[in-house]
Amino acid sequence: MKQTGKINYLEMPARDLAQTKIFFSTVFGWEFIDYGPDYMAIANAGLDGGFFKSDKVATTRNGSVLVVLYSSELEHTLDKVTGAGGQIIQSIFDFPGGRRFHFTDPNGNEYAVWSEPYA
Repeated sequence: MKQTGKINYLEMPARDLAQTKIFFSTVFGWEFIDYGPDYMAIANAGLDGGFFKSDKVATTRNGSVLVVLYSSELEHTLDKVTGAGGQIIQSIFDFPGGRRFHFTDPNGNEYAVWSEPYA
């Protein structure tokens, strides 16, 4: 249910929408709905959102919000990211509450993936 004041939708830049679709569907199983040549919505990603065609990139270095995804199999997800053309920019590390890594997608946008700490 939509609630006033709650995060409802995220939009991210992408230089190449077709490449973005291939990467995220391969690694995370996302689905997409095309809305013309310059926009596509995300389906099956946990939160609604979309990608818009842009030459800009979203990284924490340039002040962007960091989109953090979850994985119950962190190492396996890291392998899938690199296998699909993503670049690891921070290897798996511990943080209070879990472990995570940071990567860039083929467009250069930064994301992180986290998992629970080792038991």
